Amino acid sequence: PGYLRLKLPAADIKPAILGHAEFAAFTTRIGALFDAWRAEARPRLAALGPGDHAKAVIDTLSEALLERFRAAPLLDPYAVYQHLMGYWADTLQDDVHQIVQAGWQPVLDGTPNTDLIPPALIIARFFAAEQAAIDALEAEREALARQIEEAEEEQSGEDSLFAEARNERGKLTAKGVKDRLKAIKSDREAADEHAALQAQLALIEAEAAAAKKVKDASRALDAQVRARYATLDADSVQALVIDDKWLAALAAALQAEVERVSQTLTGRVRELAERYATPLPALAVEVETLSARVEEHLRRMGVAWS
Repeated sequence: PGYLRLKLPAADIKPAILGHAEFAAFTTRIGALFDAWRAEARPRLAALGPGDHAKAVIDTLSEALLERFRAAPLLDPYAVYQHLMGYWADTLQDDVHQIVQAGWQPVLDGTPNTDLIPPALIIARFFAAEQAAIDALEAEREALARQIEEAEEEQSGEDSLFAEARNERGKLTAKGVKDRLKAIKSDREAADEHAALQAQLALIEAEAAAAKKVKDASRALDAQVRARYATLDADSVQALVIDDKWLAALAAALQAEVERVSQTLTGRVRELAERYATPLPALAVEVETLSARVEEHLRRMGVAWS
């Protein structure tokens, strides 16, 4: 009575924090602050063009962000501000300089403007289905590659069924397997080796075919992406750059800051739980018990306290 104990196992502390209504309200509040800043910042960014001054842009955006997040609970507004300034130094500054010199150009000197608009943004917005298909093909190839690797690990010894098919470097290739299959074609005593090599050859050829599908599909997608740059109008370029690139990066940075808060809270609760896991009276009893043992040990040694 009179003492508090942690109701949850330590492993459940973070999920409990993330699922708590107050933390949900905190994340909602942070999201609302960012949305309000974004609503002000986007028109300013969209208005960028030749003749604008880059420094004036970042000064306006950063001061507005700092002012917005002064109202944020648990978050240091300067930490949020620093995320923007870091992104400015890494990416945003170069993009803005290009825009104030050349405008929102999807193509420069006859070449897709991949510095301003990375191909990944084009793919995510316009070719998500094609990329998903490539990812599925790559997953199939990886699954076959794992089967090949597992089979080779099972037959890795000097007396294994794959031993004679390996080349001088110890590698098992399609050519090596085919050559060995020809060599043992009429050998009845090599039935097990023949079956194992046939199965492995089927996997090797299937993996090679899957890799070719991935390569061909990737090339086709690359061609589609390159062609798409020339069709982008100003609104599309701004949607890709402002929304999908700049603001998305800043939103991700803010989410990381929220995650840092949750980690800090989790660590603090765990620290308190560990520090006060044993009540003071129990600690006092333990100290008395240990002290008595020490005194008894000293008494037996002939040591007396004065």
